[in-house]
Amino acid sequence: MRNKLQLLIFSILIGSSAFAATRIAYLRPGPMMKIPFSSIGASPYLFTAGFGTEFHRLAPINTAKGFYYNMQAGSWLFGFSTGSAADTTRIANLEVSTYRAPVEFGFHLQRQIYSKDNISFSLGLQDIVFQNKTNGLNLDPNELSFFGVISSEQMISDFKVNTFLGFGTGGFGAIDTLEADSLTGSGTAAGVFMGLIFNTPYLDKWGGIDIVGEFDGNGINVGLRIPLTSDYRLNLGFTHIEKLPKWKERYWEGHSALTMGFEISASRSAGIKTPGGGPSPNPILNSNISRSDIDTTLMMADYAVNTLRDSMGMMNNEMRNLMIRLASMEQHSKFLEDSLKAVKLNNNVSEQKMNDAMRHLSKSLRYFYAGNYRSSLQEVESALDLNPNLALAYARRGSIYYKLGDVQRATINWNLALRMDPEYDDVRNVLKALHENRLKSTTMIED
Repeated sequence: MRNKLQLLIFSILIGSSAFAATRIAYLRPGPMMKIPFSSIGASPYLFTAGFGTEFHRLAPINTAKGFYYNMQAGSWLFGFSTGSAADTTRIANLEVSTYRAPVEFGFHLQRQIYSKDNISFSLGLQDIVFQNKTNGLNLDPNELSFFGVISSEQMISDFKVNTFLGFGTGGFGAIDTLEADSLTGSGTAAGVFMGLIFNTPYLDKWGGIDIVGEFDGNGINVGLRIPLTSDYRLNLGFTHIEKLPKWKERYWEGHSALTMGFEISASRSAGIKTPGGGPSPNPILNSNISRSDIDTTLMMADYAVNTLRDSMGMMNNEMRNLMIRLASMEQHSKFLEDSLKAVKLNNNVSEQKMNDAMRHLSKSLRYFYAGNYRSSLQEVESALDLNPNLALAYARRGSIYYKLGDVQRATINWNLALRMDPEYDDVRNVLKALHENRLKSTTMIED
């Protein structure tokens, strides 16, 4: 059960990064290529997921790509697909075309209404397609199809044969393909579809090879579903083979294509033969399986789905918290950046003031030696206005006052210089000489 849950999570992760198209072969629920199906029994799988590609041209390469995920709950079958269609540009323009098909999101829903013996009948909606265009998601009403399908199941020797006959609206209406290279076709509002699937005994241990043939309301599709293991299948086929002779000459909606795909599935329980994605045998009719086993499996599947839902909810909360933290970190980083800019600006301003103060001190020295003590004093005062913590300025002012005969002011300024710089040895020596009455009148502190 743990491996199945991991497989389910892996499939969902693949779906979040893949490009797909809802109108591609094998992308709808069931084993058929483009038509719905109905089965007398419940699906033997917890889920199926896969991708498919349609090659509309090989030179140049022109493809439609798709991914799907399907699961069954009781009598309801749910499907989701997402992708992009092929380039419908005229053939002559494909080499230079810059067209990019819009991403599509499709939903599929059906329910079994009746089942008795080897007959079953189902109703549903398919190709509820939303296209992600420039103006947002838009529902494509031309693809929306309401359908009813009846199926029968027979054994012919070692071959299991399922036949399908149904009626549907929208995409099952016939497309007018008379005009070459048309981008869109005009069609009827509804149409009939039919198909069959042969489950062969080849590779029987993995469910057998399926041969698929169908008429989808617009053309004939044929394909093979080849099991690689009991859980993996390769899907091959041609769509609208009646138009293959005109494959290189014409291009239209419903153009024939080579289709390839890969499918992965998780079985509900061992011991049930699971034809290569084909309609499953009715578990109720299998003598090796009891009703209690089926109920237990369904409960386990429901538990797995609920666990996954809770886990995804927790992941969403964690992602939300992470985004909040990232936003806070971004804001804090911006604040630090602004603070660093402010510090740098302040440093630049302080450096400029220091340079201006030193220029004033340089001028004061020239005035001092010229004997112009008043002008020298003014320059020192200007330097202190720019930087009041400049020890050299106080020392210089002390020397000027000493020359002017004001010993008291000189002493005060020398002590201020020593307070600003306790390791100012020249000032300390001057104060010591002054205290010992051996200070000469010519003494000048020039450092």
